[in-house]
Formats: sequence, C-alpha cells, structure tokens
Amino acid sequence: MNRLFGRSKPKEPPPNLTDAVSKVDSRVESLDKKISKLDGELAKYKDQMKKMRDGPSKNMVKQRALKVLKQKRMYEQQRENMVQQSFNMEQANYAIQTVKDTKTTVDAMKLGVKEMKKEFKKVNLDEIENVQDQLEDMMEEANEIQETLGRAYGMPEDIDEDDLEAELDALGDDLALDEDQSYLDAASAPAAPVGLPSESEPRGSRTAEGVRVDEFGLPELPAS
Repeated sequence: MNRLFGRSKPKEPPPNLTDAVSKVDSRVESLDKKISKLDGELAKYKDQMKKMRDGPSKNMVKQRALKVLKQKRMYEQQRENMVQQSFNMEQANYAIQTVKDTKTTVDAMKLGVKEMKKEFKKVNLDEIENVQDQLEDMMEEANEIQETLGRAYGMPEDIDEDDLEAELDALGDDLALDEDQSYLDAASAPAAPVGLPSESEPRGSRTAEGVRVDEFGLPELPAS
C-alpha cells in the first residue's frame, strides 16, 4: 500500500512565537554584519577621496561610495523593520505566557479549594466545641483542686470582724508599751558610798542621798 500510494509526510509542528523571534533576531544579526562591512567600505572610499584631486577618477570613487551608502540605508531600513517585528512578537509572547501563568494559578487555587472542602468534611464542629467544653471543665476542676490543697486547717470558722479589729488595736498598744523603756531611767542604781564607814556605823555607811548601805555597797534592810 505504501508503495502504491506513497507515504504521507510527517506533519510539521505548528510555528510558535519563540521560534519566530529567534529567526528574526538571527536575521537582524546578519544585517548588522552587512551594515558593519559597508561602513568599512565607505570609510575607505572617503579616505581615498580626501587624497584625490577633483576629476573623473574622484567622481568614479564618489559614485561607488554613493552606491554603498544607498545599500547601507536599505539594510538599515530592513533591520529597523525586523527589530520592530521581533519586539511585537516578544510582547505577544509575553502576553500569552502571562495568560498561561494566570490559568495555572487559577487551576491551582481551584484544586486548593477542592482539597480544603475535602478536609473540612473530616472536621466536626460540634466535636470541637465539645472538646473545648471538656477542657474548660477540667481547668475549673484543676483550680478547685488547687484551692482545696491550699486550704488552712485549725482556724476558727466564725470570727467576728469587730473582735479582730479590737484585738489588733490592743495589740498595737501592747507593742507601744513594750517599746517604751523610760522606766529604766527612773530606777537608777544606788550611788557608791562616800568615804569610809565611821565607828558609830560599823556595818556600813550612807550614800550621798542618805541611803544606808552595807560593806558591799548594797542597801541595808531595815531591822525587824
């Protein structure tokens, strides 16, 4: 069958903007090389004309230079058109790629929403609220346990606040009396005996205040 009807040619891939831009840029580079070569020829002709006198020979060189310059202008026009074409295709290619990226983003978001809905079906809101309530009850029980463990023992349950305040005021007065040590200044020690005991007072002597003391300087007790 293939021999009778021949083989069908393989289909060429459809053109795309990326390949088209690459081809146009390659042609622009080729034109740049040609324009650079013509610039070199123009420079050589210009240098020749500077050294030549006016005449047929100089006019001939001038005609060649004008021909090269005309060709250069044509290449420059072609190059400008191709550069503009390449720019337009790049802009179109950028817009197409942006649309593709946007579609990819939207598809990913749709897939994410689908997955989220699927996971939300596994979550029971009533169960979450029940767990929260249980946690709250357990925290309250834990606080009650701490309060129970911190309870004081042996304290009277019914205490009159007025009695406590009166006792507190009295306690303050007692403390003030304890801090007052002025009574120590009033009870002064007996003065030391002055002079030696006389013969009429063999057991002791008297102090400057007239208090009888014994030989050890202590006040004598009155005879019973």
